[in-house]
Amino acid sequence: MSKLNPDEIAQQFEGLSGWRLQDATLSKTYKLSGFPAAIAFVTHVAFLAEAAGHHPDIDIRYNKVTLTLTTHDAGGLTAKDFALAAAADEAMG
Repeated sequence: MSKLNPDEIAQQFEGLSGWRLQDATLSKTYKLSGFPAAIAFVTHVAFLAEAAGHHPDIDIRYNKVTLTLTTHDAGGLTAKDFALAAAADEAMG
């Protein structure tokens, strides 16, 4: 999958809420009701990521989960990153 150009990134980014764009990554911190809910969310995202063949960096801090997305082999952001970001948001309802 090819890396998106800045215009494509801007267009894809408009469809997301709460995500941060920094260098060649997308990241978002989700706040959940507690640690078990955070782990359940991470498990759900893990299955989404495995199905997509695209795996985020995940940081868990009690009830906060931060996902960071980039496509390492493309050297930046691709459509895979935006698709997984949207799927993670959808998982939160």
